[in-house]
Amino acid sequence: MAKNVSEQLLDILVSVGVEQVYGVTGDALNFFVKAIEEREDVQWIGMKHEGNASYAAFGHSQTTGKLGVCAGTVGPGALHLINGLYNAKKERTPVIAITGQVPQRQQGTNFFQEVDLKKVFDDVCDYQTIIETPEQAPMLIQRAIKIALANNSVCRIELPANVAEMEAENEVFVHPIKKYVSSLVPDRSVVSETAALLNNAKTVGILAGDGCRASREQVLELAKRLKAPITHSLRASDIFDHDATNVVGLTGLIGNPSGYNAVMKCDLLLMLGTDFPYIDYLPHKTKTIQVDIRQENIGNRTAVDLGVWSDINSFLELLLPQIEEKTNTAFLDKLVDSFKSWRKNMLKQASAERDNEPLHPQIFAGFVDKHAANNAIFTVETGTSAIWAAHHISFHSQRRMIGSFNHGSMAVGLPSALGAQMGNPGKEVWSLSGDGAFNMAMQDFISAVKYKLPVKILIFNNSELSFVKLEMEEVGLAPSLKALKQDNVNFAEYAK
Repeated sequence: MAKNVSEQLLDILVSVGVEQVYGVTGDALNFFVKAIEEREDVQWIGMKHEGNASYAAFGHSQTTGKLGVCAGTVGPGALHLINGLYNAKKERTPVIAITGQVPQRQQGTNFFQEVDLKKVFDDVCDYQTIIETPEQAPMLIQRAIKIALANNSVCRIELPANVAEMEAENEVFVHPIKKYVSSLVPDRSVVSETAALLNNAKTVGILAGDGCRASREQVLELAKRLKAPITHSLRASDIFDHDATNVVGLTGLIGNPSGYNAVMKCDLLLMLGTDFPYIDYLPHKTKTIQVDIRQENIGNRTAVDLGVWSDINSFLELLLPQIEEKTNTAFLDKLVDSFKSWRKNMLKQASAERDNEPLHPQIFAGFVDKHAANNAIFTVETGTSAIWAAHHISFHSQRRMIGSFNHGSMAVGLPSALGAQMGNPGKEVWSLSGDGAFNMAMQDFISAVKYKLPVKILIFNNSELSFVKLEMEEVGLAPSLKALKQDNVNFAEYAK
């Protein structure tokens, strides 16, 4: 029996390692979902809300390195996907969104549930394709997957309901798809100029981001030779953990004094693989070198004296042999001592001896840090739960932390934990969430039960949107307590 376009689409997805598709089915997806159910090597994960499906696809991809896939049918179902897809875009995560569409003969007539999805998804997607004929399907499907993998981006495949069931064509165009890896090597003269500036600087501070993920040991070695403190972005907390040599923590609104001072009080700032967005926490008169694989990031947040277009690994490979080891450790020692003092204070805040009621959230974050596995995955919500995680959990060893660190959306914690657990069945997965964010996504706690996912969910229940309260206080506003208030269910009873 000849395969249809939906089955061909699925074949191609499976060939690149897709094992789960997260979504809510509907008329335009029926042939695609039916194709999944007839196979054993791929699973349809039926979510309660498409928005949670896109976050689950993000969580799956972020923690496995594989392509994430989510699906929603026609207008309303497809539109629900968009927030999680924006998160995947901003976190540079390869995700394919499969969206249904009304039958072609009805398109353009303002038909029931018809939406011009290409216009709606134009900003979030690197590439969109509408499959109009079976003849073009394999070429367009493969192009979308290649772009998503190459750019670590979101791409969308639109499948009209009538095309989904048509007999597949052009199998001759289907071929193996690989993610090609190459290095972006900087000009040697620029590296030599960088080395001269670093060697001549009295004190150097390093601000390191997620772009250093493949270069942790080289960054630590550079810091050791330069006697430079390492301040890191929130997203890089699981690269430069609390226990790593020369690490002095975070800067920014949820940072700590040593992380802030390392950036603001050095003679030369070296920015490595970061587009740290908070310009009030960056120096603007300090000599600055910025290294990034994305050229548009260089000088994006503060003026730089020298920009280096390179991946961090290639840059450091050329730079390290040219670095002279410094001997004066006064700047570093002062900041490391400050960081140690701050950590001691954090331990006190997380002490179980603080038995005032209601119990302090730091205590529970401290217990999670103590008891979680060395290779646990943590999904951290946007809000004060990110503060408790960043301040009280050291993401050492092979621990991993993901969230909505660039998009800043609520409701990322629970659904991305489901995707992470699906993709990593042998690992502990922890979701750290505030009550407000959990309330947005709690319908898919049912999905965790349905698929027997052993996700550990910690809800910080203070009956308010407390990070928003903090933001209001920071700009001098009296908090709008009625708007901030959360009327919660009994979460423990809900869990039962």
